[in-house]
Amino acid sequence: MGDDHAIVQAAGVSYGRGTRHISEDQGLINYLMRHHHSTPFEMCGIKFHVKLPIFMARQCVRHRTANVNEYSARYSILDREFYTPLPEQLAAQSGSNRQGRGALLEGEATRHVLDLLRMDAERAYAGYTEMLNVDDSGNPRDPSWPELARELARMNLSLNFYTQWYWKIDLHNLMHFLTLRANSHAQYEIRAHAEVTLNCMQRWVRIAYAAYVEHRMNAASISASGLAVIRRMLAGERIDQQGSGLNSREWRELMDVLYPNTR
Repeated sequence: MGDDHAIVQAAGVSYGRGTRHISEDQGLINYLMRHHHSTPFEMCGIKFHVKLPIFMARQCVRHRTANVNEYSARYSILDREFYTPLPEQLAAQSGSNRQGRGALLEGEATRHVLDLLRMDAERAYAGYTEMLNVDDSGNPRDPSWPELARELARMNLSLNFYTQWYWKIDLHNLMHFLTLRANSHAQYEIRAHAEVTLNCMQRWVRIAYAAYVEHRMNAASISASGLAVIRRMLAGERIDQQGSGLNSREWRELMDVLYPNTR
């Protein structure tokens, strides 16, 4: 709903005139992106039909600017579909980041965790269908046994079972979603989802996508204190964290921006 032209058209109302060439469209959209104008990008919207594990869905609904209509397990029976990570995504808890991953699991530990995830999901779904008194095909299992209400039986399913929904969002808020969820610090699974969404954005609004990558996704925001440190460095001063006026995390983040391939 809407495209690059809709962004230019909306901005043109403010300026009192439109653009005549693609190069002018690109220049205007880059300007709007660079200076964090929002309303012209809100003129574009997109609606997805998404299937994803429940634990990922809970991360998406953190973005309250999207409109969501989800498959209801109060009315329908969920499919026997659940997510298990690839072995190369199984990692121990990070020692420095309470919501991140550390070293990869190996050997028997990997097999044991994958077996637990599969067995628990299979057991949960078996209990779910038993309470509903249906078999895996959704047919009645035992006419003499009561069927538990679906809104209660669904409690037995774990967060790796799949749900699905329609998810509608405007371009301005979609870019905010992508900035957080396509970031290297995001959980792998939601990041993979965001990267697919980013590809959709590229095919939908090509000029806005290029401006977003240039001015938001691959750009950096630097604090006033960080900017002062950079100016001192450019003046030839040798600075370490203790003399920078930044705390250790701020210093580390600044160094990651300035020297991303050396840390």
